Amino acid sequence: MGVERRVAAGLVSKLTAASLLLMPGAVPAQLPPAMLATCTACHGPGGNSQIAQTPSLGGQPKLFVENQLVLIREGLRDVPQMKSLTAGISDETIIALAQHFAALAPAPKALPVNQERVRLGAATASKMLCGTCHLPDYTGQKQVPRLAGQDEAYLLESMKQFRDNPGPGRDTIMSASLYGLSDADLTNLAHYFATFRP
Repeated sequence: MGVERRVAAGLVSKLTAASLLLMPGAVPAQLPPAMLATCTACHGPGGNSQIAQTPSLGGQPKLFVENQLVLIREGLRDVPQMKSLTAGISDETIIALAQHFAALAPAPKALPVNQERVRLGAATASKMLCGTCHLPDYTGQKQVPRLAGQDEAYLLESMKQFRDNPGPGRDTIMSASLYGLSDADLTNLAHYFATFRP
């Protein structure tokens, strides 16, 4: 299968997965305390991760969380740590999880700020128009994630994956946007977003 067909197939899969959650009658389920405890173990209290390379979910847009959970559940996005946790999870539970995390307040980790890296990251973000989709305060919207205050190591690793390994479950717009950026560019962007406070 050619690259164009793989990209198109991935996009159709994403749209199909997302549309499952928009069906009438898909209502939130009650979240079992054990499930929330499992989520908190990695994604942190209040959805604010304390573990490097683990994303914070607190304050992420609801639709973004829904989409990601469906992609992981359906095997379109490969996150080994999440495979067994999302296997067989219902649409209603996904909606409830997304609502829960979207309602939580982000509490970014305190980080030492490197002003030069922030300056360079801000310049790259401006040039790349990151604030167009992620919003000028980088809080995200709809299916676009919040970047402000996100874990720096997670941001860097995610951007490298988008740039270097476009494929199923990865946003083709992000892959195209990051194409040609150097590791230094991505490092500065990750630091800028991680230390950005709306």
